[in-house]
Parts: sequence; structure tokens; C-alpha cells
Amino acid sequence: MPGWALLLEYDGSPFVGWQRQATGLSVQSVLEAAAARLNGGRPVASVVAGRTDAGVHAEAQVVQIALPDTFSAATVRDALNYHMKPHPVAVLAASPAPPDWSARFSAIRRSYRYRILDRRARPALLAGRVWHARVRLDAAAMHAAAQLLLGRHDFTSFRAAACQATSPLRTLDRLDVRREGDIVEIVAEARSFLHHQVRNMVGSLELVGSGRWRAEDIARALAARDRAAAGPTAPAAGLCLTGIGYPSDPFSPDPG
Repeated sequence: MPGWALLLEYDGSPFVGWQRQATGLSVQSVLEAAAARLNGGRPVASVVAGRTDAGVHAEAQVVQIALPDTFSAATVRDALNYHMKPHPVAVLAASPAPPDWSARFSAIRRSYRYRILDRRARPALLAGRVWHARVRLDAAAMHAAAQLLLGRHDFTSFRAAACQATSPLRTLDRLDVRREGDIVEIVAEARSFLHHQVRNMVGSLELVGSGRWRAEDIARALAARDRAAAGPTAPAAGLCLTGIGYPSDPFSPDPG
């Protein structure tokens, strides 16, 4: 391949996740079906920078797709967007993929944001975009506890039981917690994450914020290297992939 580099946003609510499944609608299947329309009906392969689970959103997903280089970037963007209607997926930018570039393996950073709405009233405008917590959370305590997870660790306690990664070792570069009104926002950055790692860390930090855990309990859970020692998996709705970092930006200026 090198093909094209695409920058996508999507609402994960109606999808079974990024990856094509035996049943259910995936973001990958919607994109590849649209791409086939530009390829004379022939199947088109794609590679994604970060697989997202069912219900997880993306503001800046990066995909590499094998389409002819006879199109302009604007045509690729606009034609894919036309053929993906009415699904909530949009190509924000398209650019010819650099030589020897891989959307997945060339990435050096992945960034996620998780939002918790902590008020009594259920969300209306933010439904499907946040985890609704009915108790006020201590965001400062959550942030202090989050710093105990920074660095390179065995994150077995925060990986899904079905995680297929060969090693539980990961280096967590950033895990910040801050409050903005009734929203507690958690920002996580690393070169790569284990399956459900962000949501499992958030589930444990929520226990700190609600007063059921202390910061030391986060350190204890990490050291245990046992999924049962950590908190619950936070709901998918609050999670959004916000960026993929590369040594050089694969996207040329949008042609408009």
C-alpha cells in the first residue's frame, strides 16, 4: 500500500467498533464500502492507527487506504464523505501517504480524552458522549492518583482479559485530570495502549474521585498485576480518540 492517508472523525454510538465484525455495522466496513465505489466496485483494504471499541468516538483517527493515485486529495475526501452518508463518519482531510509510511506502525503517540459528567441531572445534550456520575467527584484527588501511573509499568491490572498484546508493558506519558464546570476530563497519552487500558484506568480513578479509594489504592492495584485488583471498566461513551502523532505530519494542507 502506500495509498492515501485519511483523517477521520466519527460518532461511535451506532457502530460495533472500528474493526469489521461478522455481525453489526463497523466504521471500517462503512469506509471500505465507500472506497470501493471509487475503485470500480473492487474491494479496498484499510489500516487504522488505533482500533476503537463499540461506542467509542474519534475526533482525529488516521487511516491508510489503498485507492488509486489518480484522484486529487479533495476528490478523495469529498467522494468518500458523499458515499458514507448517512452514517456519522467524515473524512476531514486526505493526502497521498508518504513512502514507507504506515498509519499504525509509524505512529509515535496516541491521545485519548475521557469525560465524566458529575451532576444529579442526567445528560440531554451530552447523552452518549459522557459517563454520568451522580456524585460530585474530587478531580484534584483523581489527578494526584493518576500521576502514580505515569512511566513504564506492567499494566496487567488495567488491561482487558481478552487483550491480545504480547506484553503488558506500556509507557504512559500523560494522564491528566481536570474539572470544567460539571465535566471531569481525563487526558491520556502514550505511544500505544492495551485493550481497555484507558477505560480501566478511568474506572479506578472514579473510585478515588468518589472517595471510595485513596491514591494508594491505585498504586496497590498497579503493583498487583491482576485485573481483579483494579476498578471497573468505564463506559465506552465517555471515550474519544483525539489524536495520532507521527514523526512528521502525513497530511498536506487541505485543498479546500
